Amino acid sequence: MKTTILRKGRIMRIMLEKSRREVGKHLLIMIGSALITAIALNEFLVPGKIFSAGINGVSQIIATLLQMGGIHVSTGWFILLFNIPIGLLGWFKVGRGFTVYSIMVAVLTSVLAIVVPVSNISNNSLLAALFGGILTGVGVAYPLKNGFSTGGMDIVAVVLEKTTGRTIGTLMMIINFGIVIVAGFLFGWESALYTIISIYAMSRVVDSIHTRHQKLTAFIVTTQQDAVIAELNQRLIRGITVMPSFGAYTRKESAVLMTVISRYELYELEHAVKDVDPHAFVNLVNTVDIEGNFYDETAQLKLRQHQK
Repeated sequence: MKTTILRKGRIMRIMLEKSRREVGKHLLIMIGSALITAIALNEFLVPGKIFSAGINGVSQIIATLLQMGGIHVSTGWFILLFNIPIGLLGWFKVGRGFTVYSIMVAVLTSVLAIVVPVSNISNNSLLAALFGGILTGVGVAYPLKNGFSTGGMDIVAVVLEKTTGRTIGTLMMIINFGIVIVAGFLFGWESALYTIISIYAMSRVVDSIHTRHQKLTAFIVTTQQDAVIAELNQRLIRGITVMPSFGAYTRKESAVLMTVISRYELYELEHAVKDVDPHAFVNLVNTVDIEGNFYDETAQLKLRQHQK
């Protein structure tokens, strides 16, 4: 009895420490993402009249139009304004944790976009478009990779990803097509073409970092198949195929557990196996395509709520 209580206390301390590390990590990502996005806007995109993606691009267009009329309002204020209704969409459609972190990033980005002075680092429009797009992609992708976003159209793209199955980068390209057209009509087609380059660079960076849509097949060789299966079932909602095996070197019987996961579940799978069987061998293979019933995050959330 005493041993069980001590074990539970140890598990609770580990979980609390893990939670603190996760919060600290998210805070660092939030600050870094907001700073990188603000630099991309004020040092590359705004001076070159190259428009960013999503809400940032819409905010740039409105701020530029007002500036042409003699009214100087920072792009950051419009970013903050537009994120209010989109934040409500994320709250109801994506999840509260995702939305809270996303809105915090949007607010930080808005404040830094107001504080960071606008200066033209590069007089070359092509370099400004490329570096602006790459930095924006980095600022967008790492929050998405860690379960939240930079707000704005990222939230809309995540909602659409859940319903269409398309990648975040592709959806951003589709959503931002309207920004290119508006930029072309209002500020000239040269500006629109550089905007296309910037948005394309951003989308490729996002897809290379944010690999949530990718699937992996995991082959787990273990001598503790029941315990590993129980732990995996507790952490993931995935089917597991058991294949008997025999170790040619150890001359011992074992089992190979095969399961297909999304890349965002890899962390949980690796730690679940390691916690139960530190000596297990895990082989991960990229999965080109799947057919059949594969639960996405929304379906998993509904199943968990139903199980409760």
